[in-house]
Amino acid sequence: MIYLDYNATTPVDPRVLDEMLPFFSAHYGNPSSIHLPGKTARAALEKSRRQVADLIGAEPDEIIFTSGGTESNNLAILGSVASSPPGHIVTCVVEHPAVAEPVRFLEGRGCRVTRVPVDGYGRVSSADVLEALRPDTFLVTLMHSNNEVGTLQPVAELGPALRERGIRFHSDAAQSPGKVRIDVRELGVDLLSLAGHKFYGPKGVGALYVRRGTGLSRVLLGASQEKGLRPGTEAVPLIVGLGSASELAATPGWGGAMKAMTERLADRLRRSFPELRLNGHSSERLPNTLNVCLPGMRVQQVLESLGDRLAVSTASACHSGAQHPSSVLKAMGLSDEDAFSSIRFSAGKDTSEEEIEVAVALLEAEFEKVLGGG
Repeated sequence: MIYLDYNATTPVDPRVLDEMLPFFSAHYGNPSSIHLPGKTARAALEKSRRQVADLIGAEPDEIIFTSGGTESNNLAILGSVASSPPGHIVTCVVEHPAVAEPVRFLEGRGCRVTRVPVDGYGRVSSADVLEALRPDTFLVTLMHSNNEVGTLQPVAELGPALRERGIRFHSDAAQSPGKVRIDVRELGVDLLSLAGHKFYGPKGVGALYVRRGTGLSRVLLGASQEKGLRPGTEAVPLIVGLGSASELAATPGWGGAMKAMTERLADRLRRSFPELRLNGHSSERLPNTLNVCLPGMRVQQVLESLGDRLAVSTASACHSGAQHPSSVLKAMGLSDEDAFSSIRFSAGKDTSEEEIEVAVALLEAEFEKVLGGG
């Protein structure tokens, strides 16, 4: 099996797993308890908080642990409006459902929403976002990087302008850690979402950066864990894994290695499929992500045939199984035919040249068989 679907999920790094294992058995205390087992768990929790904070240039007390990127996005968006009258939200047409759906929920309850379009590369214009602002705009939510085409959004360009206007700024950065540098101060965001399983941590854990002074209402009711914003006993083993993965993701070199493999893949694909077209920005994109269109070829049949040998995607995993074209590619101006003819490859930190060669060879052979009626 050649796995080139790392934007869907990553394996838990062995070093991360080693850090986690003792907290399933030997160190099982509740971090809210005052005895030694509880203190041991609390110390591990706070170490992880520091590790996550260091990854994104934040302070430890600005990190709230959650169950993943979806919960972080929901807490950021719904928590921003829970104690406020309905106002205006600005977002983007290519946001992940974990952002788009909470926004749609609020729209149904009185909030006004402007969805800014993207260009042919999947990128919004900063000027369009600023032009969409109104006197009652209280929240802008814009992803840091797109999960399907990898395009990076101009988050850092907008941060200062939104801060000057007193408008809260949230960014879904689930896809970015370990691939590109993230510094919340430089980005100028108030809220930023992370998901552990996107950068070699476990599934079921994530974090929300909440800038000091940013008021946020709880959306779950319960005890006082995580400043009362995320009640419930913390999942210490998973949080330890998130912290360990954050420390690894902060190590220089991952992005460069992924970029080299992605460029090699693009070169090999172009030689095999001369009519190939890139979907997304040529430079302002994640170094591991390559979304391409093979005009006139319905790729679904090929990828299903290769499913036990090659793992890639026709869209994001969150939309798999749906028999309709990618909404991201459609928003970028692709026709239905071209959207159905597109494949997303996403490399990992350990992807090898051999895996790239085998992947392209598998695609060549399968496409030839399909086109030949075999």
